Amino acid sequence: MGTARGSLVGLRHDIATIVTAERAIETVSPQALDEGRFPLGLPALDTAIGGGLRRAALHEIFAASAGDAAATRGFGLALTACAAAYRPIIWVRQDMVAQEQGELHAPGLQEFGLPPEDVVLLRMPDALQALRAGHEALRCQAPGVVVVELWGAPKALDLTASQRLNRAAAKAGVTALLIRSGTGATPQPSAALTRWSVCAAPSSPLAAGAPGAPAFEIGLLLHREGYPPQTFRVEWNRDDRAFRKAALSRPVAASSGDRPPASPVRENRPAGWNVVPLQGPFHGDSRVEHPSQTGRRRAAG
Repeated sequence: MGTARGSLVGLRHDIATIVTAERAIETVSPQALDEGRFPLGLPALDTAIGGGLRRAALHEIFAASAGDAAATRGFGLALTACAAAYRPIIWVRQDMVAQEQGELHAPGLQEFGLPPEDVVLLRMPDALQALRAGHEALRCQAPGVVVVELWGAPKALDLTASQRLNRAAAKAGVTALLIRSGTGATPQPSAALTRWSVCAAPSSPLAAGAPGAPAFEIGLLLHREGYPPQTFRVEWNRDDRAFRKAALSRPVAASSGDRPPASPVRENRPAGWNVVPLQGPFHGDSRVEHPSQTGRRRAAG
């Protein structure tokens, strides 16, 4: 992707340029936009949340433990793919997240079902700047999804900040995702419509022992439309850009003598994600650094 400007003032213009004439006329299925919701693909999950998640709202995602940060980001990527409807994606990351957990990986996004050219990655030095950038991106109305990824429990993220994000998402009709992981990333007062907890789940290997589809155990902690807390084990289908029911993590006894033995499956947790800067064969480096970071780098050079 081309490099966008390094200031919030020009951010709206830069995001708007992502939407080419081609994208503007691209057909989106009526089902994907039904009632302002986006379905997640698994009938039991969609039914439990009223047919899908609201588009014009803020949804919050937490790592169940420090070791589940990669799985939490994976679930966030999956929700992003479901909600984007092939529109541009703005992903805002606090620097600390990248320093502790690595960069997004362009070929990895492609394998996950997200075209890297649809993703604009912004790096901000702290949580306050990341929240401001996310709010500014939501005001543009061009993206299909705006993701804000924060580290820990920053003071800048209070009830008022989440209300601003939620109001901006509602006004623009854009889905907002807030992903939190790292030390202290626990639920706190928030205006988010839904709140989710994510941990990694074992996946069933493919032929020849190849790694299976990404699997998650997700918990709906809060839904402001009144749906009760529930837990689901799901797998991500990159081809359909939808969730499906996860395969059993262990062999089970046959309920009939005619049933063949259960196939063995791998029980160890999925390996950590390979994450590198979002660059390579996909239109170059798509990171947008904060001006202060750019200045320091030039001074160092």
